[in-house]
Amino acid sequence: MKKRLGFYLLLAPLLLWLFGLIIVPHIDMFFLSLQEKLGPGDYQTSLANYAAFFNEPLYWNTFARTAIMSILATMITLLIAFPVSYYIAKLAQGRIRAVLFTLCLLPFWVSELVRTFGWMILLRETGVLSHLLQWTGLAGQPVEMLYNDATIMVGLVYTSMLFMVVPLVTTLDSLDNAHVEAGYDLGGNGWSVLREIVIPHAMPGIVSGSIVVFMLCLGNYLTPILLGGKSSLWFTEQIYDQFITRFNWEQGSAFGFLLLILSSAIVWTGLRLTGQNLSSTMGDGGER
Repeated sequence: MKKRLGFYLLLAPLLLWLFGLIIVPHIDMFFLSLQEKLGPGDYQTSLANYAAFFNEPLYWNTFARTAIMSILATMITLLIAFPVSYYIAKLAQGRIRAVLFTLCLLPFWVSELVRTFGWMILLRETGVLSHLLQWTGLAGQPVEMLYNDATIMVGLVYTSMLFMVVPLVTTLDSLDNAHVEAGYDLGGNGWSVLREIVIPHAMPGIVSGSIVVFMLCLGNYLTPILLGGKSSLWFTEQIYDQFITRFNWEQGSAFGFLLLILSSAIVWTGLRLTGQNLSSTMGDGGER
């Protein structure tokens, strides 16, 4: 009885935090999204705010663009993070391993806003890279590298890298080196060992990292707006515009729930395509 009481007391702060800061606001926002404003102080319950998303091409085209770019950013992040994670988990030893992991962690010691402004200083027309290109003779005039999709992609990958590296390192660290050696002993080459042994073992880390990175990219606001400029079309900007610029909280709440529903549908589809499920993905990869 004392152990059970102690467990509930330890769990109580987490439950209060989840209930007070996540569940209750989402419930209130959901009911707010069902309110259609007819006039000053006059509302009716309807799905008009949700229908506006599908009736206006700008809204669903913006979400489609945001989702596609978030998926692409997730894939690029995985391609970069996987060899880095494998080297940290299986090849690096001792202090080198700690240093490499710290280097991955180091950019996150400052806020996302500071990191994004750092990229703006590097890539702007009067920035470091533009001066370097002119100094080396590769460019005859200042080069503006901001305010395009490629710059947004660089920012998204940079801000998401750690969230892919950590689950991959954790999963790959549990891979027994004897399994890799056995693959080579049985006539396998580097590619076949990677395909048949390493990737299947790392799949929980790949999927969990991809889910986190995708959701972070999809819900990102600062990076697309600052690096993409006014020409950037990102769905979180549409939500911000409804809440802050137009002060239409009903429409903004509907867009927020649509972002949650549609992103969850994309994640579920990805899990189905990879043959994974949340229980195995969020479980201990070392049990595989």
